[in-house]
Amino acid sequence: MESETSAPPASVTTEESERKMIMVGMDESEESFYALKWALDHLLNNPSSSTIIILINVQPTFSPMVYPAGPVVYAAPTVVEAVKKAQHQNATRLLSRALHLCEQKMVKAETLILEGDPKDKICQAADELHIDLLIVGSRGLGKIKRAFLGSVSDYCAHHVHCPILIVKPPKESPKSS
Repeated sequence: MESETSAPPASVTTEESERKMIMVGMDESEESFYALKWALDHLLNNPSSSTIIILINVQPTFSPMVYPAGPVVYAAPTVVEAVKKAQHQNATRLLSRALHLCEQKMVKAETLILEGDPKDKICQAADELHIDLLIVGSRGLGKIKRAFLGSVSDYCAHHVHCPILIVKPPKESPKSS
C-alpha cells in the first residue's frame, strides 16, 4: 500500500500568510495604554481581521543583594519569593486591563509576561515570535534624560528586526488662567 501525501488546503496556507501579529509593549505608564488605544482605534478597526495582538510586559529582574553602606547583604528567599509574586500580580493586573481594552474592540489578544531588561526582552520576543509590527509608547523624555535613563522605544527602534511604531502621547493643550 502506498501512503498518499497531500498538500494542505490552500485556505490554510492563505489564512496563515494573511495572519498578522502585532506586539504592544505594556507597562504601568499611561503612555503605553495610550499606544494600545491608538493602535486599536487606527490600525485594528476591523474586528473580523485575522490580526492577533500580543500584549507584552517585562518585569525587571529582582536582585536578591542589598548594598547598604557596609558589606553586601543577601535577601532571604521568602523576600525574593514575595517580590517576584508581587511583580507577577502587578503584571497580570495591568495586562488584564489591556486585554479588556482589546476585548471591547473585539480584537484577539494574548498576553506575555517576561523577566529581565525590557529593552532586550521586547526585541528578543519580537524576533522569536516573528512579529509583523511592534508598537510602543513614548514617554517624551528629552535628549538628556533619554541619554541617562535610556529609552525602551529608542533602543527598540534601533535593534528590533521588524517595523516599529512609536506612539507619542498627545500634546497637552495650554491651560487658560
